[in-house]
Amino acid sequence: MKVLIIGATGAIGNAVVKELATRHTVIAASRSSGTHPVDFTQPASVEALLQKVGKVDAIVATVGDVHFGPLGEMSTEQFRFGLNDKLMGQVELVFAGQKYLNDGGSITLTSGIVGAQPIRNGASAATVNKAIEGFVVGAAIELPRGIRLNAVSPTVLQESMPTFGPYFVGFEPAPVARVALAYARSVDGLQTGQIYTVW
Repeated sequence: MKVLIIGATGAIGNAVVKELATRHTVIAASRSSGTHPVDFTQPASVEALLQKVGKVDAIVATVGDVHFGPLGEMSTEQFRFGLNDKLMGQVELVFAGQKYLNDGGSITLTSGIVGAQPIRNGASAATVNKAIEGFVVGAAIELPRGIRLNAVSPTVLQESMPTFGPYFVGFEPAPVARVALAYARSVDGLQTGQIYTVW
């Protein structure tokens, strides 16, 4: 298969590239990519990438930022950041990407454990992650041509504990290579409307 991975230089994206490249042709795109640069929060940038790459069999998004901070001190602008970035960036990718998928192709998005297991300072992340999963469940039944739509919900990465550990006290981290297997399950499998949890 020909697989487009957006966010390929991040921790999860890099692991997904390594996992899928063993059996598929992988196109690695990211903000920092010299060959396939993309800002997934900008629809025009995503459209330009899709036009350049052409038809694919799968699209994987491992990108998206949210604001972490105390709810009592959070501005609506800070809260909206995650809605515009991680949520709408991925939603708009589905709207645009479906036109570039071959029949029976798939799109895999990324949510996260905070949608189901809330943490201190994580109200924005919880909202965005739950919304992504709701979109997947609702949109999967309407996509045409046998196109599948799933999401992966990872816990905090073992490799990211030095940075994010203080937010995830008591959580068991997962190695990024194990998280990448959930994306492989989505790309190589047949299910749709699924949330693959790696907790």
